[in-house]
Amino acid sequence: MKSKPTKLTLRMDDELVRRAKSYAKRSGKSVSAIVADFFELLGQSQEPRRLRLTPTVRSLFGVMEGADLKKEDYRRYVERKHR
Repeated sequence: MKSKPTKLTLRMDDELVRRAKSYAKRSGKSVSAIVADFFELLGQSQEPRRLRLTPTVRSLFGVMEGADLKKEDYRRYVERKHR
């Protein structure tokens, strides 16, 4: 048996509300439905969900482990790539 919906008032920053409404519109859901979905997740196990990864993605795990890369390294890479 489903319980009847209860009104809940949330106070949030205007920008966060704007982003939530924009996301809701793109996803085809109401903000209330998105918040309800989130609250449903709170009752679930805290263990991370196992994702099914493609073999290519799985092969990339750990490739950069221990690498000492900085934003500057990435900037130089992008500059060279787009010359």
